[in-house]
Amino acid sequence: MTTLITDTETEDKTGAKPSAEPKPAHRPAPYGQADGMAVAAFVLGLVGTLVANVILGPCALVLGALALARHTTRRARAALGMALGAADLIILATLATADGSLSWTFGG
Repeated sequence: MTTLITDTETEDKTGAKPSAEPKPAHRPAPYGQADGMAVAAFVLGLVGTLVANVILGPCALVLGALALARHTTRRARAALGMALGAADLIILATLATADGSLSWTFGG
């Protein structure tokens, strides 16, 4: 004899019957990507103070702002990345007005 079981009568592996409410689609939390962006903003801002500040400074600003907009759990690191990105651009502007070039060297 064959018995028909409807969706409302099925049980999961624990033996509990499913609720009548539909389950929302599973979405991974965006915090992992936002946390990665916060760390990347910090690293790019830090490295940008020494080399390629014309490229790395704006990248740090954008990644830090995106991480904050996506509600990262590493808010301080994203903010610090943005501050370092802004410092990169300030260093670039200072050096460009001081000697008229976009590069700088140690020594004389």
